[in-house]
Amino acid sequence: MKSITKITLSVISVVLMSCASGYKVITPKSINYISKSMSDNITLEYKYDLLDKKYAKKEVKKGVKLVAVKIVNNSDRDMVLGRDMNLIFENGNSVNILENDKAFKTLKQSPASYLWYLLLTPLNFYTYETNSRGVEETTSSTPIGLILGPGLAGGNMIASGSANKKFKEDLSKYNIYGEVISKGETKFGLIAVLTDSYEALKLRVN
Repeated sequence: MKSITKITLSVISVVLMSCASGYKVITPKSINYISKSMSDNITLEYKYDLLDKKYAKKEVKKGVKLVAVKIVNNSDRDMVLGRDMNLIFENGNSVNILENDKAFKTLKQSPASYLWYLLLTPLNFYTYETNSRGVEETTSSTPIGLILGPGLAGGNMIASGSANKKFKEDLSKYNIYGEVISKGETKFGLIAVLTDSYEALKLRVN
């Protein structure tokens, strides 16, 4: 019977380590950009490693990187990212950019995945005492699963849903692909690119 208690405690420990993660709001304008390149009077500054926790794990699993960019248009004409200029890797290869909806669906947390916590509903916690004959007996049984299962499922679904909402708002707010960057203007944005590495980026002006 002692083994049942140990298994129960182990399950609870694993569960508490598998909870939904929050989302840290990204503000591209406040980022300290280190990587920089210039092409035809257009300056590009960018930064990888914006996401953390489960969102960062999704980046690795899906082969996608979210990149913050700062583009300064010092040319003599208005430019549109994706038409007049394109993001490419330093080696000249094209960069595959995910549309906002695709990027969100690829990197978001799945609230429904936390429904498995309901499997904990039948879980009981036992306490024991040794009787006068030296035999260990169950003294009580507490149905902790009735609270733990639904509580963790509901709480994590709400938490992941809230984090996803903030993530989606950032992607929408800082959608720079296809946007006009007027001459003399500086724009900040978030771009999701299909890559497993942290290759150097630059702009190719058409």
